[in-house]
Amino acid sequence: MNTERIRIGEVPIDVVDLEGALDVIDALVSAGNGGTVFTPNVDHVVVAGENPRFRRAYQAASLSLVDGMPVFWASRLFGTPLPAKVSGSDLVRPLMQRAQAKNYRVFLLGADPGVADQAKAVLERELPGLQIVGVHSPRINVDNVPDTLIDNVRAQAPHIVLVALGAPKQEIFSHEARERLKPAVLVGIGASLDFIAGVKQRAPEWVSKAGLEWLFRLAQEPGRLAKRYLLRDPQFVLILGRQLLNARRAAR
Repeated sequence: MNTERIRIGEVPIDVVDLEGALDVIDALVSAGNGGTVFTPNVDHVVVAGENPRFRRAYQAASLSLVDGMPVFWASRLFGTPLPAKVSGSDLVRPLMQRAQAKNYRVFLLGADPGVADQAKAVLERELPGLQIVGVHSPRINVDNVPDTLIDNVRAQAPHIVLVALGAPKQEIFSHEARERLKPAVLVGIGASLDFIAGVKQRAPEWVSKAGLEWLFRLAQEPGRLAKRYLLRDPQFVLILGRQLLNARRAAR
């Protein structure tokens, strides 16, 4: 299923809303050729400019969904406004509803030990009959992914693998493991399993719509996120500025 794409920095983003995203994932599952689904935010755009492996993962993504209001707003500057913000956390429950209805087998990969099991219990309680066929919370080094991990996932023959390793690890892992895990579709979901399990609190909807979810998360985890949000991510403005300048030069 083809969608229109735009580019913010080095990151492609599909012009699609939530229902359209679910339809694309359905099509990927039906095609049986595997695939990767990512949800870029400001930090992803910045890191993609610095990390070649992360950039390659995005360039090969089957579906890229805007996560973060600043990136959503930035699309308007380039003449193709994105229809909706679709974060990994927005996607998981509707996707699991589709999985329940279509008997897709789902594997949960990532999060801290015990968290994915809690998320599995919550989802199975909410969606009776949902087939979560495996849970694994490894400490993954993307430079040395053990064959046993790949074999463990493949043995369960999942249609969808929810990859909750955090960026850039989950995108690099998904891209570099996609051929070995075919026909599974790998969906990067960040902290979504933590939210489902209730071990972390997601920002209220009004905070997210105001583009302040980063501030909410920074207040929760200042030690881990201060460098990212306060030092690295402001580079997003420079990336946008360069892209706009280049676009104007090309239009002359």
